[in-house]
Amino acid sequence: MPRPTAAQLAYGSATVFLSTLAMLLLSQTESGTGVVVIAVAGLGLGLLVAMTVPLPCLARVVRRRAARAEAAAPREPGTAPARLPRPRVSPPAAATRAEAGRPSR
Repeated sequence: MPRPTAAQLAYGSATVFLSTLAMLLLSQTESGTGVVVIAVAGLGLGLLVAMTVPLPCLARVVRRRAARAEAAAPREPGTAPARLPRPRVSPPAAATRAEAGRPSR
């Protein structure tokens, strides 16, 4: 299991603190049991937020695996692979004049 990133630690910690504070203020609980339940709920919410923060390299790994799987997937006979459009680059001016039969200046 990879170590948590700084963003995960920051978001998770902020979520635990702010959500626990908000729940304690909104519930106005005075019993020890209520405080414990709210604290556990805040920790759970912080853990959920920390685990849903995307890992930076995970998206690249998923894209790479998807591209490999698509390239290795068998195609139906008679279907051509999808082609990407070529970038449009205008030819140099001298080449277009020479092709048109005009003398270059």
